[in-house]
Amino acid sequence: MKKLVFVGAGSMAEAMISGIGASGLLPGEHMWLTNKQDTHRLQTLEQRYGVRTTYNYDELFSDADVVVLAMKPKDAASAIKEIKTFLTDEMLIISVLAGVSIAAIEAAAEASLAVARVMPNTSAAIGKSATALAVNENVTDVQKGRVKELFNTIGLTAIVEESQLDAVTGLSGSGPAYIYYLVEAMEKSAAEIGLEKQTAKQLIIQTLLGAAEMLTKSDKEPSQLRFEVTSPGGTTEAGISVLEKHGVQSAFISCIKEATAQSKKLGNLLGSELSATNQRF
Repeated sequence: MKKLVFVGAGSMAEAMISGIGASGLLPGEHMWLTNKQDTHRLQTLEQRYGVRTTYNYDELFSDADVVVLAMKPKDAASAIKEIKTFLTDEMLIISVLAGVSIAAIEAAAEASLAVARVMPNTSAAIGKSATALAVNENVTDVQKGRVKELFNTIGLTAIVEESQLDAVTGLSGSGPAYIYYLVEAMEKSAAEIGLEKQTAKQLIIQTLLGAAEMLTKSDKEPSQLRFEVTSPGGTTEAGISVLEKHGVQSAFISCIKEATAQSKKLGNLLGSELSATNQRF
């Protein structure tokens, strides 16, 4: 890879730049950025990571291997229209635009392109993203491997069908927020049972880390691991019985299904808006 271009310089672009640079996969001077108009943001990233920034599209896209679409989804139509003459069928286009389909990207660009649609989550900021990616038929095996290589620098990457990306959004895209919500409840309960806030926080975090590590290293199902902690008549059984009484597991299932449905709804809305914008240009 000679040159990686980011159109958009928000938090996800920065997470990728940080991970790619730290991994040694690509030096900072081989990564280029632009955004709509925030020159201060570009200067900050240039100083922080040694990347190159410009508003000159000839300079930006010249010899680019990979172009990452990282603007806000609502700005996708106008941004793609602005850069479409610089996009070629030799480039790999990577979209981190939530809800924007591959077909919509190609329609906006008015070209058949090699497009990978990627769904990371906010844990990318610390190199722990759970990322899913889907590609169209124009993406070669080499390019597919390149996408995985790039996103492996910020966490774990899995290849899925594009039709599954709404489910991924509902499960792991929004997933960190579900965990934070659980931690909020654990912290509130800790206060009510008399634990000091900082001590409780440390215990909660380590409990989550330990459980995640067990799930990673054990070949046992989560239900089996839970059963092994739950002694008859014990404290865990007492706590689990309350969760079951309140239907917490069912609530989580409904939560993920609803988030998935909302992802589909927003995707359809964005697709309609993109189509309407295309007709105005």
